[in-house]
Amino acid sequence: MAYKLICVDVDGTLLNSKHKITNRTKEVLQQAHQQGIHIVISTGRMYTDAEYFSSLIGVKSPVIASNGAFIKEKDNDKVIFKDVLGRELSVQLLEIFRKHQIKPYFCTPEKFYYGNILFKLVYIAAKLLGKRNNSIDIEYISSWKQWQNVANAEGNNIVKSEIIYRNNASVEDLQRELRKIECLEVVNSSKHNIEITRKGVSKGKAVAMLAAMYNLKQEEIMAIGDSENDVSMIEYAGLGIAMGNALESVKQKADYVTDSNDDEGVAKAISRFVLCN
Repeated sequence: MAYKLICVDVDGTLLNSKHKITNRTKEVLQQAHQQGIHIVISTGRMYTDAEYFSSLIGVKSPVIASNGAFIKEKDNDKVIFKDVLGRELSVQLLEIFRKHQIKPYFCTPEKFYYGNILFKLVYIAAKLLGKRNNSIDIEYISSWKQWQNVANAEGNNIVKSEIIYRNNASVEDLQRELRKIECLEVVNSSKHNIEITRKGVSKGKAVAMLAAMYNLKQEEIMAIGDSENDVSMIEYAGLGIAMGNALESVKQKADYVTDSNDDEGVAKAISRFVLCN
């Protein structure tokens, strides 16, 4: 099968455990891109963060950000799709987080708001240790009044909310309450987070939109990922590939399991199925 669109997750997939893209992986992705194949970054990260990695591997394809809540062309600034939480739903989430004494994160395509000051320390440490080479626009929100101001000002631009936690027991009641809200999509991209978008938002739906835009068949699409939020695109794609380090539940949904992110699983999968190396 001649694949024409390859969608690649970032964390745990494109990036190894040192948060780097290996030279071989870059070379393989660029070879595929030079053959006219669309190489699409598909991630839970905000757009400006996702766009950085797309540029880093040297491709010009659209970017899927915030688990599919925001899709944008890189070269002409055209927004292909945007689905926001909205002011009312953002305020409702804030009330739930406040009840459960949770410090949340909210993001627009261009800005990241955080309620836990430890995030800034982690962010700075990542920069100093070379685990993050790009900068994003971040702002610390220290009170519920400030959060309400953010919801009022950015409500029509907020595409995703996120919770980061240490153990499942601390958020079990919160998760149950969130999943009862019918207009929310609630997924995980790691074992220590919850990602919240508007109902219906998913990487799979985003990939389907690009397929329609490029007039592609599902069997012409490859998707590679490792986490729960990748399952929808892995199931949609003609060839869904799970990383060797992926969750077992993700591997069960995939058509093929490649090597881990520390063993250049992305490069090996594309070499095998696209470049036939």
